[in-house]
Amino acid sequence: MTVTDVPNVSAALETVESHLHPKPSFDLADHPVPTGREEVWRFTPLHRIRPLLDEQPDAGGVEFTLEAPDGIARENLAPRQSPRGDVLVPGDRPAALADAGCERALYLRIPAGRELAEPIRLRVEGSDAAARSHAVHVIVAEPNSSATIIVDHGGSAQQLENVEIDVQEGARLTFVSIQDWADDALHAGLHEARVGKDATFRHVNVSFGGSVVRLHTNVSYAETGGEAELYGVYFADAGQHIEHRLFVDHNAPAGKSHVDYRGALQGDHAHSVWVGDVLIRKVAEGIETYETNRNLVLTEGARADSVPNLEIETGEILGAGHSSTTGRFDDEHLFYLTSRGIDPVEARRLVVMGFFVDIIRRIGVPDVEERLVAEVERELTVVSTGSTGGAR
Repeated sequence: MTVTDVPNVSAALETVESHLHPKPSFDLADHPVPTGREEVWRFTPLHRIRPLLDEQPDAGGVEFTLEAPDGIARENLAPRQSPRGDVLVPGDRPAALADAGCERALYLRIPAGRELAEPIRLRVEGSDAAARSHAVHVIVAEPNSSATIIVDHGGSAQQLENVEIDVQEGARLTFVSIQDWADDALHAGLHEARVGKDATFRHVNVSFGGSVVRLHTNVSYAETGGEAELYGVYFADAGQHIEHRLFVDHNAPAGKSHVDYRGALQGDHAHSVWVGDVLIRKVAEGIETYETNRNLVLTEGARADSVPNLEIETGEILGAGHSSTTGRFDDEHLFYLTSRGIDPVEARRLVVMGFFVDIIRRIGVPDVEERLVAEVERELTVVSTGSTGGAR
């Protein structure tokens, strides 16, 4: 059964509107420069992200390096040659600018039934903090395929990026996006995924670097029985703004979704934003969903905004819920460790590592997991030495 086979689903998909999700469009005129009064922009420092809101040509300055096994279809397609628009339609100005400014979209296709033992890796390396780069990646996991894709960002750039993901029937896809930019980088991205019948999609966002990073992650379902897991880890240092916005659209019956994002903040004006929204449409009977966000504030002067949303249009579901917590160290945990002779600094490190490692270990790629654990260790060294910034 497809989504459109469900009675009245077409009407439901057309009539649902939300101030959190402006009408998507490829037309840049439908996405005016935000003023900051819009609900979807109220947390974002527009004066800092403004270079990503103006129309500018692609200036280069970013190198893309792809490592993929033989047999994986890979092409650089002109905008309208790619299947762009089948899954992803820009929902804000940066996404529309990314589409308009990208001359060639990277197209990756995992053949039906193919199971990849090693991940596909795409390295995005910037070399100029004043240079605008536009990128569009289209990923298709054909039926019953299995793969992991890692997109690793680093260096200095002004990066606009759209990622379109089609996880077809019975496929299993893990997509990992690592934002480990230099301190002067700006990055706005949209990741849009559609999950097919009995398919499994795992999405992991890791944000440690950059001056301002603003990412949207959206998931919808093509048919019944799809499952989505959305995980995130972020660490904001002094002056950094890291913003994650998620939308899970349960637009088909018998689907599942689980969202778990965890962040830590340290230093003056470190700012994180997490906005999660789950929409359960009338047709989405028998679904199950839960979203959670947890934040650890490690020093004075840091701020975490966390806004979970749950929109329910039918009560015929297995379960739905959300939670959000923001606070300092758990005094009981620290007391337990220090009372057993563990140094207070080491006790803090153990608490934070336990907080993050539970998510990091779900990635399933050992070298990536080890790197991220080391990065958290480095950030904690900054805290223990009393520094308020995270030199990269």
